[in-house]
Amino acid sequence: MELPGSLGPYRLLRRLGHGGMAEVFLAEAYGASGFEKRVALKTLLPELQGDGEYERILVAEARLGARLTHRNLVQVHDLGAARGTYYVRMDYIDGADLDSLLRGRRGVEEARPMPPPLALRVACEVCEALAYLHRVTDDDGHPLGLVHRDVSPSNILVSRDGEVKLADYGIAKATLRREDTRGGVARGKYAYMSPEQAVGGALTARSDQFGLGVTLCEMLTGRRPFDGATPLDTLDRVREALPPALPELDQGLRAIALRCFQRDPAARYPRTEDLSAALDEARRALGASPTEALAAWVGARLAERAGLAHVENPEP
Repeated sequence: MELPGSLGPYRLLRRLGHGGMAEVFLAEAYGASGFEKRVALKTLLPELQGDGEYERILVAEARLGARLTHRNLVQVHDLGAARGTYYVRMDYIDGADLDSLLRGRRGVEEARPMPPPLALRVACEVCEALAYLHRVTDDDGHPLGLVHRDVSPSNILVSRDGEVKLADYGIAKATLRREDTRGGVARGKYAYMSPEQAVGGALTARSDQFGLGVTLCEMLTGRRPFDGATPLDTLDRVREALPPALPELDQGLRAIALRCFQRDPAARYPRTEDLSAALDEARRALGASPTEALAAWVGARLAERAGLAHVENPEP
């Protein structure tokens, strides 16, 4: 795709990815005395630019992100406007999203399981981010009641240095505010939705436990536990929350996953911190999983992806 040369004070280098409403670019900022810094810029898809509803979502994401500071969250630094559209400046994470790392490339259904110690490390880091998100307060100390609503591998970034970052606050929501979705379509992905989200019910911090449980199982087994033959079949399975067979998992990990998958949110872990403690205990039982080991796994998967791209797109 041909990129415009710049967006505001940033020079666009390449598109990193795109989703339902936005696309993200790698860009460079320049300053005095040869200063250069690479950043990520998120902006609405061209066909959505100028749409007031989607602009409000992007602006709300930027405002929310600006008040969140945690080592496992992608940091938001600025909101700007250029050429008639808004953009959000965020940290550039040199790595890839977990979905593409598990599958090798987008469009591949089967994921390759991760080594269990590394999968538990990623899950623990994401859980830390969620615990922080769930306890954020306003300036007067009142809980905002934030719920991410889309905990899934495509929203988990892992860097070449082994850092784990949870991204995409575009659908994060304060439970004290009402936010209707366009046309009644729920935002999120069926396979990772909680049963209450799938039926349009009220969401709480415990709703995010369901998506993290699905992600954990996918990292460990290479498959999503509620996948059906069609998206609607998957949605039906999620609504019913029928306990999946998880023969690949040991008793401890199976117990964690099944508690996250309880249809009644009250039967899940009381707090995100309780799930975090259970995951950390399971991780320590498996032995050390240093940052360097996760970094090495990411490097190997990125090298493999580059090789696949070279084979599929040979030089003319």
